[in-house]
Amino acid sequence: MSAGSTGAAIVAVGSELLGTSRLDTNSLWLAGRLEATGLRVARKSCVGDDPREIAAELGLARARVPLVLVTGGLGPTDDDRTRDALALAVGRPLEMRADLLEEIRGRFARRGIPMPSINERQAMVVAGADPLPNRRGSAPGLWLEDGATVFVLLPGVPREMEAMFEESVAPRLARFAGPPRIRMVLKIAAMGESRVEERVRPVYAKWPDHDFTILASVGEVQLHLTAAGEPEGARAILEAQRQDFEAALPGRIYGVDGQTLEGVVGQHLRSSGGTVATAESCTGGLLGARLTEVPGSSDYYRGGVVAYSNEAKTALLGVPAATIEDEGAVSEAVARRMAQGVAERFGARYGIAVTGVAGPDGGTEGKPVGTVWTAIAQDGGETTARLLRLPGERASVRGWSVASCLEDLRRRLKGEAHA
Repeated sequence: MSAGSTGAAIVAVGSELLGTSRLDTNSLWLAGRLEATGLRVARKSCVGDDPREIAAELGLARARVPLVLVTGGLGPTDDDRTRDALALAVGRPLEMRADLLEEIRGRFARRGIPMPSINERQAMVVAGADPLPNRRGSAPGLWLEDGATVFVLLPGVPREMEAMFEESVAPRLARFAGPPRIRMVLKIAAMGESRVEERVRPVYAKWPDHDFTILASVGEVQLHLTAAGEPEGARAILEAQRQDFEAALPGRIYGVDGQTLEGVVGQHLRSSGGTVATAESCTGGLLGARLTEVPGSSDYYRGGVVAYSNEAKTALLGVPAATIEDEGAVSEAVARRMAQGVAERFGARYGIAVTGVAGPDGGTEGKPVGTVWTAIAQDGGETTARLLRLPGERASVRGWSVASCLEDLRRRLKGEAHA
């Protein structure tokens, strides 16, 4: 592996990672650390405990990149076969290291218990590899340089893996790393991915030598920006790119990096001395739950009503039964009265309401599934309402409705009209 190489692959070993019971969090952590040191992650994969499968994956990885990090499969049991797989992949034998065996025995002795014989296999090392100490566990790691490829074997236990990487791997990677890469994430709420992409394409064209990634989830789009180089210069590039994206999406970028929509709304409410209450039908309390995810939200969140039935809308929020009869529960008039009613009952400056057809049943030709009305009432101010036509299944409709309510409130608090 030559100086300046920046490609890396991460292979997570463990049959449990191929099922539904265990998430591969090690790869996420390693990707972040590698990126921070200027190493580009070109490949991530999960493979079961079969040593032939692991060896095959190591062969695929080394054909693509000069650095391959492997997590898991270094324990003492029969299914811990990563050492065997690496030996198979590089055509080298496994050797027993007496010094490692004594270290492992000593670890058990300090705990006052004899070492089980199965732990002896943890002292096996691929010929030519350097052992990596594990101060938090019994399984040593390995560093092996084989031709143009460096293989690094790390434990699967996160706390052991992280400590070993920081103490024994990161310092050795410094000579291979390129310029550090810094990331910035711009967040847009209640706007479709295709609409965002259409508006920001000119920004991509302005920065042709930079990578941008757009990611979409329910009710949110994220733009991931990266820049390489010395931190000060890289941050200046990211800041210039952020300004370009904000110009392409005026008023729509609500936050950066770890900021959340509910957190930003809370900041605006707290700084303005505003308070809010929620009236929900189809979202069933999800809007109130989002607002109260923020620590200290009791400063501005007064409470909420889940008025799922028509009777509850009348009894708890003061929506006239005649309005529901004439306009329907999913209507502009009902949403407005719900918002006004909840603001009045809780003495809040703002009342937010949402009523809609989340599905999968209940839709009609005039109000199909995904029809949602939202409204914001303001004490002494205007009540506004908005009709949403949302695609997707029930969870998506509900999630989009909540994101739209929060985004509309954010823009109201900033004195902006919704898009």
